[in-house]
Amino acid sequence: MDQAVSDTINIDWVARAQGLQDKIAAAADETETQGKVPSDIMEALHDKEMFRMALPRSIGGGESSPLMLMKAVEAVAQADASTAWCVGQGTGCTWGSGYISHDVCKDIFGPRDAILAWGPPAKAMAIPVDGGYRVTGEWRFGSGSRNATWLGGHSRVCDEAGEPMKGEDGKPVMRTMLFPKSSAEMIDVWQVMGLRGTGSDNYKVTDLFVPAEYTTWRDSQPDRVEMGPLYNIPLLTSYGIMFSGLTLGVARTMLEDFKKLAETKVGGGMTTVLRENAVIQSQVSVNEAKLRSSRAFLIEMIEEYWNVQCSGEPPSYDVRARLRLAITYAMNQAQEVANFAFQACGTNAIFEVNPFERRFRDIHTVLAQGQSHVSNYEPVGQVLMGLPPSGHRV
Repeated sequence: MDQAVSDTINIDWVARAQGLQDKIAAAADETETQGKVPSDIMEALHDKEMFRMALPRSIGGGESSPLMLMKAVEAVAQADASTAWCVGQGTGCTWGSGYISHDVCKDIFGPRDAILAWGPPAKAMAIPVDGGYRVTGEWRFGSGSRNATWLGGHSRVCDEAGEPMKGEDGKPVMRTMLFPKSSAEMIDVWQVMGLRGTGSDNYKVTDLFVPAEYTTWRDSQPDRVEMGPLYNIPLLTSYGIMFSGLTLGVARTMLEDFKKLAETKVGGGMTTVLRENAVIQSQVSVNEAKLRSSRAFLIEMIEEYWNVQCSGEPPSYDVRARLRLAITYAMNQAQEVANFAFQACGTNAIFEVNPFERRFRDIHTVLAQGQSHVSNYEPVGQVLMGLPPSGHRV
């Protein structure tokens, strides 16, 4: 086995993330103010190859397990949610490297500071031409794009008249266009409540030529190059695994910081510090149980799902539903823990000098996207009761 490949197999990505926590936490205010992860933090992340965790081993990447990826993002989130979101989003994009050729992979991800960013599908049109596509479109939520080197644009393939082309299954044909960031116009729209440091700007191109080999569609088996089980995990599932870990990391830090505050803070109308209050003691124990139980359930389901993937068999609806349940449940339990910590801190939590208010805003922003929606429980319940699932998240 090649020594570089062997080395990537043995990397403890969680330990690497933990080793960066103090540095990331110290820069969290700057990250939020700048609207992007600062250059010295990016340098530290690149030094530890944190954006290469999901790249194929065949090109020198980590090709890590989903559980390792979840825990690594969780560890970064314990220091700062915006930085963790950028690491998780960047990892999700590199996960797509299993669906493009090695030569293209090396072009995009070869440089030490390489980062691919993309947002969800949008009103974008790719017209087939000789050697590739002419692409016009604007995309939103380009998380991490302010530090990115390449961008991806999920686009409908259309004919010259602008009519969507359909595949053999009757569904519109979709392709992800990959192009250097320098080819796009960046649009600063990221004035938001939380995750301010992710710089999730809009970006657009007009009549841009993209060579065919720089296009793909994540989860499309005809495009698949890497046969390892990591690259058989659907895109939505991969993001759910990482962002559930992110919320658990934020909630854990908020709970631990509250416990420290409770050692010295005397609440209004009280004569003793908060930690000696029976109600606080009870609520801390309940919220500790919420965090630990939901995290344990998530880990159990990631491991079950991964074991099935490694067996070469497709995960059943039951396995997929239980994983989706664990992801959604963990994210919502983490939010409940964060809400408790914020409220229990009292007025200390509302001042910017304390990180409680930033973390509170961050975790609520994370839960505004679909991975945590309680509507996910419906298709899970359908599967658990022997019915076919509705929706696309199971």
